[in-house]
Amino acid sequence: MSYTIGVVLFALGLLISVCLHEAGHMLSAKLFGMRVTRYFAGFGPTVWSFRRGETEYGFKAVPLGGFVNIIGMAPGVEEPEAEETEAQGRAFWQKPLWQRTIVLAAGSITHLVICILLLVPAFWLFGVPTAKALDQTPAVVGAVSQCVIPDYDVTGDGALRACTADDPKSPAALAGLKQGDRITRLGTSGIPSYAAFQKAVREQPTDQAVALTYVRDGQESTTQVTLVNTQRPPLGATDSSSLVATPTIGIQNQTEVYNDRYGFVDSVGQAFKTTGQTLVSGVEAITRLPSKISSLWSALLGGERSPDDPVSVVGASRLGGEIVQTSGLQGGATFLSILAGLNVFLGLFNLLPLPPLDGGHIAVAWYEAARRKLAARRSRPDPGPVDREKLIPLTLAIIVIFGAFTLLTVSVDVVNPIRLQ
Repeated sequence: MSYTIGVVLFALGLLISVCLHEAGHMLSAKLFGMRVTRYFAGFGPTVWSFRRGETEYGFKAVPLGGFVNIIGMAPGVEEPEAEETEAQGRAFWQKPLWQRTIVLAAGSITHLVICILLLVPAFWLFGVPTAKALDQTPAVVGAVSQCVIPDYDVTGDGALRACTADDPKSPAALAGLKQGDRITRLGTSGIPSYAAFQKAVREQPTDQAVALTYVRDGQESTTQVTLVNTQRPPLGATDSSSLVATPTIGIQNQTEVYNDRYGFVDSVGQAFKTTGQTLVSGVEAITRLPSKISSLWSALLGGERSPDDPVSVVGASRLGGEIVQTSGLQGGATFLSILAGLNVFLGLFNLLPLPPLDGGHIAVAWYEAARRKLAARRSRPDPGPVDREKLIPLTLAIIVIFGAFTLLTVSVDVVNPIRLQ
């Protein structure tokens, strides 16, 4: 039940974000005196609406976004109110270029504002999930590796590569250790923390068995382990520039997390800082989208899902459900942070200079202005607006490409989703 609640809450958060995107267009258009005739959440048949002033507000039957209608935003499209609006000088295309640019960009700017507004309570009310220091964390087995990677062979995201048939079996797996076991002694060393366990492991020989004592379900047991020699960075190293011979047992510790809460003022500052960092990461993510097609296709066919693969609305909502299911209110910061990051991505994506995105409309508006200015300098007549019909093939091609990519991402998120655990 909690998982379903999380999925619904995240999907609702995305729907509200998209509706606020359209509200950004509407409010900025009204601010500059443009005529806005409709603002609706959803698509399809009207479920409920009301009129205030010259604008109709309401809900449509299909809750998959929203839209706003600004008179004159699409030259060549006949609108009942167009003649009257143009006579008043209030049509979108009659306004200065800078005003039109702000109206078109207002949706993306709104996503950045949403990001900040989500991050402030994330830092202030919930706190940032922070791992406890290793010297304050008990040595509890979080996961048992099936093998040991002798060399420090890592993937692009910094994790050790997958096991192969040539890799030695991990001592932890051979000893029968399981998730949840709390290690209390290794050899002659007592183990009060995971930091102490790391140190003790590196002091053991690799050519003979040593005793390992652990507690499982309240019962203490002792087994024998023969550690495997590997090449790893020394303890405390910040990079892998130097490697040393390191005895290895093949477990990952069960991380203990606490929520580190900020004061309100610090939360606001941290929200702005994090939004800036997310903007940079979002630009990098967008530039990598084409290269992720092969990774997504491989994951769809059963390959390992990369944690930095793009996710669809389905995948993001599933993550929201998982957070609520596993962490409840304690996962509030993570829930809000993922929703905030997705808002930044949506805002940046909409600014791409491609039709039918907002960035495409901005690019056309600036192209028209540049063409008009060039014609004036050459004492030639105003060339007028761009013929939108000529852009239809390009627009349809981009819609097909985006649609195919979205379908691929949704399919992967259904059959091979990214999981937090």
